Amino acid sequence: MTQGGTASSQQGMNMTEGVIWKQLLAFSLPLLVGNLFQQLYNTVDSIVVGNFVGKQALAAVGTSNPIINLVIGMFLGTATGAGVIISQYYGAGDDKKLYWAVHTCMAFSIIGGIVLTAAGYFLAPVILRWVKTPADVLDSSILYFQIFFCGSLFNLVYNMGAGILRAVGDSKRPLYYLCVSSVVNIILDLVFVIWFRMGISGVGYATVIAQAVSAVLVMRALVRSQGPYRVVLSQIKIDRRMMRRILAIGLPSGLQQSIISLSNVIVQANVNVFGSAAVAGYGAYSKVDGFVLLPLQSTCMAATTFTGQNIGAGRVDRVKKGIIQNIIISASYTLAVSIALYFGGRQIIGIFTDDVEIIEYGCKTIRIILAFYVTMAVHQVLMGAYRGAGRTFAAMMIGIGNMCVLRMIYINFLVPHFPSYEAVMWCYPITWITTVLMDFVYCWKVHWLPKTEDGMREQTIQSRS
Repeated sequence: MTQGGTASSQQGMNMTEGVIWKQLLAFSLPLLVGNLFQQLYNTVDSIVVGNFVGKQALAAVGTSNPIINLVIGMFLGTATGAGVIISQYYGAGDDKKLYWAVHTCMAFSIIGGIVLTAAGYFLAPVILRWVKTPADVLDSSILYFQIFFCGSLFNLVYNMGAGILRAVGDSKRPLYYLCVSSVVNIILDLVFVIWFRMGISGVGYATVIAQAVSAVLVMRALVRSQGPYRVVLSQIKIDRRMMRRILAIGLPSGLQQSIISLSNVIVQANVNVFGSAAVAGYGAYSKVDGFVLLPLQSTCMAATTFTGQNIGAGRVDRVKKGIIQNIIISASYTLAVSIALYFGGRQIIGIFTDDVEIIEYGCKTIRIILAFYVTMAVHQVLMGAYRGAGRTFAAMMIGIGNMCVLRMIYINFLVPHFPSYEAVMWCYPITWITTVLMDFVYCWKVHWLPKTEDGMREQTIQSRS
């Protein structure tokens, strides 16, 4: 069969040959910029409500975000399995299986979007009360939460479609679509909130419309593609055998993302007891935090695609070199952003509000967390490589064991003896350090890559048949 990445008209990238660091940069830079744009339009929501609606609205958006990540985490994490399968089929040149994997993925995203819309809308009041959302922001939080989940179908279709493009090495078009949707979201935020005075509901509607725009654009690209990953609308359906393969890889990633998100929800619940100013300050910081952590997902995706394609093509030697070079790229980005945040943190938090108490809570968080971001830069690369090799269960256990189990032990057994906002925030650096230590142990002590070319395909694709 034809090697999927060789035809330039397909706009994919064959990462099995050539200079590794150049390929990683060419793939991850558009992703990084795209993640920055995605975080930008999420951040604009908070900036607009913080400056034009009020402190309670800012707190409402902040307290909703960890719960939103929890609810959608399983579906978006499972999409990782799709990316691994598609990148391996693409690297192996198996166009037939690639075709059915793509259509199964799109069917899964449509079904998941419908389920999430209903679940998010009806469970919003229950979940927000469960996490002890302050009474003065509860109604606004419920409203924002429900409106946001009305766009779940668009959210999942875009993320799955973008994941398909990235799996075949095309990280540029998802960037373009994110840029367009970001501009749409920013404009609509300002129009709905400032001009029409719709308050927090205006921010929610702007987000849903922007997600719809990105979903339409990515589907248009897939439908018009001439590559083996082209989507034929009439063929979008679940292939049971392919779905089992995708879930075998994706469910561990989905569980990991959901369970870690659950731990963040519990952290949010502990922040909520300090009042709406703490909630707003932590929420504002989380938007700033996203500009550091979210782009690191680009290096994770690059590692997954690079590893998957090279294992599919029988190039294990390139995988190890790719890990080292990707870590250097990831750590360099993290260091640059951390320096900017160190010198301008207070001014950046001040963009969201002029409330002194809220700004101080945001700055407290910066002082605690800033020095430890580099651990996440390393973790994202190693986790992406494990996933690309099909070792999603190991990646899941490392993540859950540290960022959920250990974090919950700390929150429930140590924080009560030192009841303060700062004590709650220290749960992040502590569990990040233990996570990357376990990553190193697994990487160097466990044989997670196939040793020979003959055994490679059995470990990656055929073993899941």
